[in-house]
This record gives sequence, structure tokens and C-alpha cells, in this order.
Amino acid sequence: MPRLIDLSQDIYEGMKVYPGHLKTVVFQHATHEETAPRFEGGFSFQTLGFMLNDNGPTHVDSFSHLDPDADAQTIDRMDLNLFYGPAICIDVSAVEARSDITGHHLDAALETSGLTLEPGDMLFLYTATFDRHHGTDQYLTEFPGLGESGAQWIVEHGVKTFGVDSPTPDNPTSRTYPCHMMCRREHITHYENLRLTEVVGTRFTFAGFPLKVVGAHGGPTRAVAIVP
Repeated sequence: MPRLIDLSQDIYEGMKVYPGHLKTVVFQHATHEETAPRFEGGFSFQTLGFMLNDNGPTHVDSFSHLDPDADAQTIDRMDLNLFYGPAICIDVSAVEARSDITGHHLDAALETSGLTLEPGDMLFLYTATFDRHHGTDQYLTEFPGLGESGAQWIVEHGVKTFGVDSPTPDNPTSRTYPCHMMCRREHITHYENLRLTEVVGTRFTFAGFPLKVVGAHGGPTRAVAIVP
């Protein structure tokens, strides 16, 4: 049997979300004590209510999030093949926070990994942001991001979909967001807020299907690595 590794971050009230996004709200909606009087024989149930930003927890961006074109696809209209497939994860954690991950960094990380990146593979970048800063304000500011050459490297290597263990694949100091602009131009999407610690330097099958919220601009996701 293959091993399943959870690549998703926990969803909870107080979790860090990208600045300006709706904060996560979780509340007890119904309790066993409240529902028991409605039934006989001892049955009861309880439920939670919650509010999420569609780009809040571990999620994948829709094309409509990246592209203002009225025809850009919302998450419910996107091809499911974008969210599943062969994948590798390479280590770029040595790149300094608040600086650009370049094509040279990606070349070096791929060589060090000993892995081969095939056209159509999914690519995940371990920046160690979650491991170093999860649950703190630094999680939102202290990480590197793909610059112009790093974003172009994704295109040139035929990557289908990619992802990071930080709130955005762009450098947090950037005001032009070249990685998101590349995604708009090339129709390549990506995952944010992953937890990649256990898959660094490995090849696996990735499954990260987003919630099918009609009209949503991103999809909260339970992301999983399937390791032989």
C-alpha cells in the first residue's frame, strides 16, 4: 500500500492568512445537548460552522484570481487534471528571506535533489517558511519568492502546476508579483500554504482537489502526497 502524507496546514481560528484576506472564523453551531431532545433512543449530533477566505488556508488559485478577464475560469470550472499528477519537491530553503528565488537557484536545487523534472510534472518548492514561522507574524513576511527568472524557469521546464509552503510564491517585498503575472500569462496555477517537510527531495503523486465553490477565486484544499 502507498503511504499518504498530508501536505495541508491546519485550519483554525487565529491561523495566519495573507494580509487583507478574510480571517478564519470557527464556531460551535449545534451541540449534542441541543439536538438530543429532537430524537428518541439516545441519538444526537453536533456540528461546527466556519467562514473561510477562498484563498485563506492551504489552497490553489483559480485563473479568475490571477486574471481580470471576464472569461477567466473560477475554481469550479477548472480542469481536475491540474490538481493531480506526478510531482517532485526541491529544497530552496537556503535562499534568503525577502529575496528572489532565481532560475540559478532552481537549477542548483534540482541538481542537488538528484531528481528529474519531466515536462508535465508538478513542482513543489520547500522554502521552510512553515517550519520556521508557522503561527507567527513572520510567516507572512519572512520568506523568499520567485522572481522573474525563477518564474520563467517554471515555464521553460514545462511544469503543469506548482506550489509553495508560504503565503505566496512571489517575493513578499515585490510590488509587481512577477510569478503571479507569469501564471496569468501562461495559464499555470499554483498552491499556497502547503506543508512540505516530509516530501523534500522525493518524487510522489500529488492529489490536491479544491472545494467546488461556484464562482470562487481559489479552492481550499486537502493536499496529499501519495508515496509508493
